[in-house]
Amino acid sequence: MVRRKELTRFEFKPAKLRELIVYIAQQCADDPTFGSVKLNKILYYADIAAYRQFREPITGATYRKLSEGPAPKEVLGARSTLIDSGRLKLEERVYFGHVQKRPVATRNAGVDRSLFSTGELTIVNEVIEFFWGKSAREVSDYSHREPGWILAEDYEEIPYQAAHLNAEPIDQATQLRALEIARELEASRRGQG
Repeated sequence: MVRRKELTRFEFKPAKLRELIVYIAQQCADDPTFGSVKLNKILYYADIAAYRQFREPITGATYRKLSEGPAPKEVLGARSTLIDSGRLKLEERVYFGHVQKRPVATRNAGVDRSLFSTGELTIVNEVIEFFWGKSAREVSDYSHREPGWILAEDYEEIPYQAAHLNAEPIDQATQLRALEIARELEASRRGQG
C-alpha cells in the first residue's frame, strides 16, 4: 500500500481531460491498434511526463491500478460527456480476436488547443509516437513495469509522485556498496556518541 500523507494533490481539470481525449483520438485515427486501453495509457504517460517535466500533470486526473494498467477514474464520465455532445463515438470492432472499443473523434469535434501549452502538446505527441502500432497487450505489459502500478493495490490510486521511483533492479555491486556505506555511517554515529 502506498502512503498518502505527504503526497501533493493536483487540481483535476475536466475540460482538459475531455479535450485531450478528443485530441488523442484524432491523432491516433490512423493507428489500427488504438483503442480504449491505449487511450488510458497515453493519458497516464502524458500526465506523468508533464509532472516530471513541469511538476504538474496536464489533466490532474486520478489514476488507479486496473488489471490492464493505469487508468484515470474520470475517463468514463469524460467519454460519456463527449459522446453525448456528439464529439466522440465508440466503435467496437474485432482486432486479433478481441473486441476493441475504439474512441473516434467525430468530424465536428474540434479541439480547443488554447487549453494546452506547447510543451504539453509536445509531450502528448511524443507519448502517442512511442506507443504507435503497439497493441493493447503491449502497452498494458509496458505499464505493468511502472513502480506506481507495482506498488499500488488493485483499484488503488497511483500517486503522481511514484513517477520518481525506479523499477529497475539494483545490481549486486550497488547493493554491496550501499551496505558498506550504511555500515560506515552507523560506525561513525557510534563513534560520535
